[in-house]
This record gives sequence, structure tokens and C-alpha cells, in this order.
Amino acid sequence: MRTRLLIVSIATVLVIGALVIGVPVVGVAQGQAGGRQGGGRGGAPVGPDGQCPAGMTLVRPGNCQAPASPAPSIVDYRPKSTLIAPAHPVQKAKYPAIDFHGHPGGRISSAAGLKTMFEELDALNVGLMLSAENMSGERLKTTLATVKASPYATRVAIFTGVSLNGVGPGWATTAIAQLEADVAAGAVGVGEIGKGFGLGARKADGSRLQLDDPDLAPFWDACARLNLPVFIHTADPPEFFKPIDMNNERWLELSLFPGRAYPSDRYPAFETLMAERDRLFKRHPKTKFVAAHLGWHGNDLGRLAKMFDAMPNLHAELGAVLYDFGRQPRVAHDFLLKYGNRILFGKDAYEPSEYPYYWRVLETKDDYFDYYRKYHAFWKLYGLDLPDEVLKDIYYRNALRITPGLPQTGWPK
Repeated sequence: MRTRLLIVSIATVLVIGALVIGVPVVGVAQGQAGGRQGGGRGGAPVGPDGQCPAGMTLVRPGNCQAPASPAPSIVDYRPKSTLIAPAHPVQKAKYPAIDFHGHPGGRISSAAGLKTMFEELDALNVGLMLSAENMSGERLKTTLATVKASPYATRVAIFTGVSLNGVGPGWATTAIAQLEADVAAGAVGVGEIGKGFGLGARKADGSRLQLDDPDLAPFWDACARLNLPVFIHTADPPEFFKPIDMNNERWLELSLFPGRAYPSDRYPAFETLMAERDRLFKRHPKTKFVAAHLGWHGNDLGRLAKMFDAMPNLHAELGAVLYDFGRQPRVAHDFLLKYGNRILFGKDAYEPSEYPYYWRVLETKDDYFDYYRKYHAFWKLYGLDLPDEVLKDIYYRNALRITPGLPQTGWPK
């Protein structure tokens, strides 16, 4: 008994002495004296900015600690979930889908390519592929001839394109003449107008072509007259315009693909582009605009809702931003109950194995499952469990309504 008391007394003296001279005492400082808490290294308070020092993480309120083992990189850290929950992968969409944001590439330029593509799409219940690849002139005519000669004539539609370089005197007249020729050949809309519009396109005088430039107005008005949807991709995720640091949600993607960053000394700010885009949409209320990638507002559905309320001519497409719907299932579910008649299904990059992730998010109420590209989203997805009428709107009805050039028969009621 005396020996035990002596040991405790000596330990107490050592701890008090260490605290007096400022040496951190692991265990006592972190509340570990009362039980087994593991063997972390060191300890430090959070900084004035509320953040832990580099190499440390928060382990208790106000207290940071470094791992005892070397930390893996973000690339190598691949924890396996222990969650056991019902899983309902969906291979085929519940209703036939129109891929409004299709990039089939050369697959629609040959009979063999079309056959292979639709064997893949039939397994997914994709009813129609809309090629949004800025196709125009002879290439458009040749591709349409190939499609019309195939068994898939009613399952492929093509958007025409527009060249936005060199806008100036006489540009609108030439662009509208080409637009009318492409529509006569069979184009059903315009797009995808790429992100270079606003970021890189230059006018004839060398200045940056702003999205709301008045020299473009006659072209947008012609799209309204011809009853064509205009599918437009503006900018990129807002994180691409921010510093590539440890607080950037897309750090891994920007480190893998540094060319996707838009430094402020070379490019306009994200909000500058958004303001130009919104003025464009509002100045042409008779033109039907479709914002690609939810306009990059999938992370702020309140903002997108306000846009829909203020701009009746606006729709949005969800290609490549499923990760934003899937991480906020209750908010996204309620948003789509109200605005599902303004959202179109689209996939963007052609990869058949990735479509089922969309069906699972939109159709099921599954919890905590993977996204298909981890560098886009390191978080898990959740199902939205949307009702049938909303699914029909998103999958095909909205696209049919705003694109009269699409085949209007043969779809579920």
C-alpha cells in the first residue's frame, strides 16, 4: 500500500512539474487519465481561426492531436464502410430516359457504332440519345443521313452548334443563316455551347466575349423564332475558381487535372460569369435556355430555385453533378417535387456503367453508397425516392416538351 501511494505521489509531482514548465502531457491534457484512450502523439489547442495545426485533427472540443502512425495520402486512404443496410442497385431506368446531354462521339457516325451503342443503351432503358456536340454543316448532314438509314432513326437527335469566335459586324447574319440551314437539315436544338463562351471566346476586336454581349441578341432571338432549346454550359464548378488549398472541396480533382483551375489573374471570376449568364437569360424571355450541370448550383438549390422563379424560360440538366443531389437527399427530394418539371436527365460523358448510379439516386431510398468518380466526390450518396410523375418529367417529358423536334409518340403516358 505504501509503495502504491509513493508511486502515485511521484507521478503527481511529475505531472504538475511538467504543466508548470509548459510540456504537454498526453493523456491528462486530453482527458485520458480516466480510461484507455489510445496512444496519440502530442496535443495542441485549436488556433485563433478555429482550425487545428497542420498534421493534427480535432479529438476533443478545442483540442487537436496528431496521429500516432504516418497519415496516408488522400489518394491512398480508402476506408471500407462497415454499414450494413438494404441496397437496391438499379440497372435499368424505371421509365425510358432521354439523355439530353449526350456525347456519343463517333458512335453515331456508322451503322456498327449505332448498333453497339443501342445494345448498351437498351440494357439501361435509355430511349433516345441526344448528341450535344456542336455539330453543324456537312458533318451534321452526313451524320443525320447515317442515323436515318439505320434502325435507330427515331432514337438519335442532334443539336447544331454555333461558332462564337470573331463576333462583330456581320456575325449574326452569318450565324443565323447557318442555324436555319442546320435546322432544315434536321437539327432539333442548339448546343452544347461550351464553357469557352465567357472564359475564352474573343470578339473580332480581341476583347473577351461576354455572355450577355448585345451583338449576340439576334442569334438568341432566332432560336426563339425557330422554337429551339439552347443548351449552354457556363463556367465550371465554383471551386475551380478558388485557391487550390486544403479547404477546397475539389482539391484532389484540381491536383489530378491542374488545367481545370481558373486563376483570377487569367480568367473572370465565377460570379462575374454567373451574372452575365443570368442577364442573358432574362433579356431573352422567349428563348428556351437549358443550363448544363444544374448551372453549377447543385450545391445551392435555393439559388437555383430563385432562378427558376425569376426565369420561366429556364430549365437545367443534371449531367455530372449527381453528387450534389445525392448528398442532400431530403433537400433535393423536396426541391424536385416542386421543380421537377424544370430538370432534364443528362449524363455528359458516355460511359454505360455510370448510368445506373443516376437511376439509384433518383428512384431508390438507399443509404450511403458510392459515387462513380471519387475525385469528383469523396462523400457517399443517398437515394431520393422520387415519385413516378417526377421521374417521368425528368427522364423524358420535360425534354419532349421543350424540344418539339424530338419524336413525340411512343413514350409512356
